[in-house]
Amino acid sequence: MINAIDPNQLLTQMRAEQARATQQVNVNPSTQVQGTDSVNFSGLIKSAIDQVNETQQASGKLKTAFEMGDPNVSLVDAMIASQKAGVAFQATVQVRNKLVAAYEEVMRMSV
Repeated sequence: MINAIDPNQLLTQMRAEQARATQQVNVNPSTQVQGTDSVNFSGLIKSAIDQVNETQQASGKLKTAFEMGDPNVSLVDAMIASQKAGVAFQATVQVRNKLVAAYEEVMRMSV
């Protein structure tokens, strides 16, 4: 019921994203054409928040199923899902804090 995280796959994905980000930084912005593979920041944030919400709702359903005595749900599954939801939420809060700090820094800049 709980998907295990494969560290090798996670590391591979992180390296691929890092390489993609490095390539985007190295591209001269004046020659970059607005294409179909451009990143919509608000869409990216909304997607991440939706994923956190789904994780929290799945955790809530597992907790409720365990409390109701569902034999297919173990305490371990419910606790792991709860911890995943907690970590995802804390990461979201930290990202929000960094965005607010960056916004405040930009607002303090003189023009």
